[in-house]
Amino acid sequence: MSGQRHRYREVFFAALKLGMTSFGGPIAHIGFFRDEYVQRRKWLDERTFADMVGLCQMLPGPSSSQLGIGIGLYRAGWKGAVLAWLAFTLPSAVAMAAFALIVQRYPFADASPGWLRGLHIAALAVVAQAVWGMARTLAPDAVRGTLAIGTAVAALLIPGTVGQIVPLVCSGLLGLRLFRTPKSAGSASADGRLHLQAAEIGTNSSHRPRMRWAYAALSAFIGCLLLLPLLRHLFPGRLWLALADSFYRAGSLVFGGGHVLLPMLEQETVSHGWLAREQFMAGYGAVQAVPGPMFTFSAYIGALAGHGGMSVFYAALALTAIFLPSFLLIAAAIPHMHRLREHAKFRAALTGVNASVVGILLAALYDPVWVDAVRTPLDFCIALAAFAMLALWKAPPWIVVLFAALAGIVLL
Repeated sequence: MSGQRHRYREVFFAALKLGMTSFGGPIAHIGFFRDEYVQRRKWLDERTFADMVGLCQMLPGPSSSQLGIGIGLYRAGWKGAVLAWLAFTLPSAVAMAAFALIVQRYPFADASPGWLRGLHIAALAVVAQAVWGMARTLAPDAVRGTLAIGTAVAALLIPGTVGQIVPLVCSGLLGLRLFRTPKSAGSASADGRLHLQAAEIGTNSSHRPRMRWAYAALSAFIGCLLLLPLLRHLFPGRLWLALADSFYRAGSLVFGGGHVLLPMLEQETVSHGWLAREQFMAGYGAVQAVPGPMFTFSAYIGALAGHGGMSVFYAALALTAIFLPSFLLIAAAIPHMHRLREHAKFRAALTGVNASVVGILLAALYDPVWVDAVRTPLDFCIALAAFAMLALWKAPPWIVVLFAALAGIVLL
């Protein structure tokens, strides 16, 4: 039992460190997660990590938070999943709720452009390192490299979710034809040993959710999606019910991360008078400057929707409602991932999907990361220095983030 408590503690504190240092949005978070969970702690190997990334990319909701929930589940069961989510989410959620209370009382000022640009540059270095490392493992040959580049082109030229989901599906179908090999007992490489160790953790009966839980989670996901709008219609005066419906629906139906979520939330919240447009835009700027998931913007909106002690309640309600679909979807999907990965056809399709994931990261490296971060030669020089710190000198990501923020203040 003490060993299990140790797992809970290490999951919580690892995720807490990431929640306090992971700047740059969901794509950058994948780089931070890879550095922490794959390279440093070796809780899972590149292939298992990429499997989870590909799975989360195909699900609606906050992909980086879903990835963290999945890794927590994989490492320490359901308690680990909850602890991983809490630790990764609470730092930015508390910061955003506190900022909402400030906005209620005081005029809001513009954020310093220097340090904010520095954080964007840090995200560029993190994503570049993630693309480089994952490409060497998941797209090392001409065929998989071509799938990655083709996915990147599609993601950049085709707007919206279609540009990401369609290449993933097509790469999976091509993988069925191109990469199907007989099932092997395992690899003699270190990567293979790590994979088998991770698979044992994932399929251990004390950690792996039972299959009936997966079906129950899927039923609960669909049931809440249908029931909450009905209850909101039947009880129109209940603000807590309206908040739960709006944020649960947002967490259920939005693909592509927090930036895609914000226009939908503006329509849902400003039009209902929960906050003014100026307050909404102030929160939009603030959430880009804090670490952790952008979906914690929900805590800011919930806090502004209430007054006094109700602000805290509504902030917690909005935060829970927007992340609940992620828990239910991960619970429904991950047990099937562990079963299907042992089948030759599924593994072949997953090989193609993993190469495509590299392409999605490559596209994101350009837009929005590069487009937002690099505006002058000096920006590029800071990005090169940050990348060198990560890739060559193996500096911890939080050091690189701090360096980029200070460089932004001093130089930009």
